[in-house]
Amino acid sequence: MSSTRGVFKGCRALMAAAKAATPKPSAAAKSTVKPTPAILKPLPVSPALRQFLGVPEAARTEAVKKVWEYIKLHNLQNPTNKREILCDSKLKTIFEGKDKVGMLEIAKLLSGHFVKTV
Repeated sequence: MSSTRGVFKGCRALMAAAKAATPKPSAAAKSTVKPTPAILKPLPVSPALRQFLGVPEAARTEAVKKVWEYIKLHNLQNPTNKREILCDSKLKTIFEGKDKVGMLEIAKLLSGHFVKTV
């Protein structure tokens, strides 16, 4: 039993040394503001997407979220293949007139509706 005590004492010494060597964040580092990721930044949208969402600008994540809410509300997923969206007239205006789109295509098709700003 005495041999295990020696091992644990060594671990405590190593942990104490590591804890003491960990740098503390300075006051200047705490006050820095992190930039908003581009995907969360509201951008102006095209007239078609503006009419669909009802707002002049939106973040990409919010636009995708609203489209999915619309799809779920109107039961537009193909019942036999849930990865396929059956577009109604309102979705066709933002999805290039396609009758059906894959769920992974939604973000790609919406990206063209965000106006590039310099």
